Amino acid sequence: MKVIFRQTQLYKFLNYCSNINLDKSVLDCGAGGNCPPLALFLEYGYKTYGIEMSDSQIEKAETFSKEHNIELNISKGDIRKLPFKNESFSFIYSYNTIFHMKKADIKKAVDEIKRVLKPGGLCFINFLSINDDDYGQGEKVGEGEFLQNEGEQKVIHTYYDIEEAETHFKNMNILFKENRILERIYEGEKIKQGYIDYIVQKNL
Repeated sequence: MKVIFRQTQLYKFLNYCSNINLDKSVLDCGAGGNCPPLALFLEYGYKTYGIEMSDSQIEKAETFSKEHNIELNISKGDIRKLPFKNESFSFIYSYNTIFHMKKADIKKAVDEIKRVLKPGGLCFINFLSINDDDYGQGEKVGEGEFLQNEGEQKVIHTYYDIEEAETHFKNMNILFKENRILERIYEGEKIKQGYIDYIVQKNL
């Protein structure tokens, strides 16, 4: 399978995972879409599982899987209540997903990720930062939380200060943190996107 995945930060996470002496099991929290990055992990010998809330995103992932004759094990579910036993996975990631919830729900989701992560396992989570151009836009529904247009829908976008998300990772080891600011042209206009990426390890 010769596919270049647009989620470039997950190549970095894959490199970290490859240096951890645990079985190759990985869970994607927010796994749908027309180019699911779980396929990258499958290509490197990982047993893959995914959770996705959107039926349309699951359908897109299933179409991709059929086209490439692979099985990624993506099922419908809510990352705030993962249908897995404690300490089930060596590696877990949620990329460009978790910030589409309010902060109280983000805490529930991160707590669930930590629950099903094995001791010594790694998780990769990224958050929107207040450096993003869209911070403060739309209807404010909470501290750092805004209802904003995404296509034809209004979707919650939650933004974090640079150190704020670290409250989710108490008693964990932060291996990597990056405050990313991307500037690009979108629909003829220059925009700035802000993210904070974390790779963290669960204590043994």
